[in-house]
Amino acid sequence: MSLIDIGANLTHPSFEKDLSDVLDRAKAANVSHIIVTGSNLESSIQSTKLSKQSPNYLSATAGFHPHNSKNCQNQDWAKISELCSMREVVAVGECGLDYNRNFSPSKIQRTIFRKHLSLASEIGKPLFLHQRDAHQDFYNLLTEYRSADLRGVVHCFTDSETALRDYLDLGLFIGITGWVCDINRGEELRRIVSFVPEDLLLVETDAPYLLPKNINPKPKSNRNEPCHLDSVVSMISECSGRSKNKIAQQTRLNAAKLFSLPALLSLD
Repeated sequence: MSLIDIGANLTHPSFEKDLSDVLDRAKAANVSHIIVTGSNLESSIQSTKLSKQSPNYLSATAGFHPHNSKNCQNQDWAKISELCSMREVVAVGECGLDYNRNFSPSKIQRTIFRKHLSLASEIGKPLFLHQRDAHQDFYNLLTEYRSADLRGVVHCFTDSETALRDYLDLGLFIGITGWVCDINRGEELRRIVSFVPEDLLLVETDAPYLLPKNINPKPKSNRNEPCHLDSVVSMISECSGRSKNKIAQQTRLNAAKLFSLPALLSLD
């Protein structure tokens, strides 16, 4: 049973000293590929560099997380656009809207999100999407670009059944993280995760964040790693009644298709 982690923040400072060991543990845990998330210009450059160093194991995304939208200057966007055209970069983003704490003004967030939507349409790559407390504006913008034949994944989905059905109606993939394993915060997600069709489901760790609460024995560190992805799959299996092997096989197939990773289609 091999898995693809479609979202890990491996450029985070917490991985600086032991990234090689982190990757070794992921491989030992049957994680066959990891997509490294870019959330600003610096991390997008770093994620692309990592992917060049391990082209058979790592891929990258490039974009501006909504928290960082206010820092996206014209020259920065030009560089992001350049990165997104590279083979190592398999998705545009992390991008979207986050009104939870409004680290960037909502108007600027929407402007920068439009840039990502237009770029993805122009170059034909999928979107790596983020939404928190901004469903209606997020959905409206995605609907506006629906005719552009956009593809993508709503990464780290934590919203309501209504939001889930809206995104599925747009044909978007749904990324499930360790949030589903949290006894309190993940209760609603555990209820609705079975509503995600098998062919639109993806799994991710969002490492170093969202350490699954069902890991046994509990790790010494609270830092999440790609090697813990199996715990997410276990909880989805428990909630949906689907076998772990089936979830692993289908999510790997889904990731390979969405992110154009054909070499991974034939893995057991």
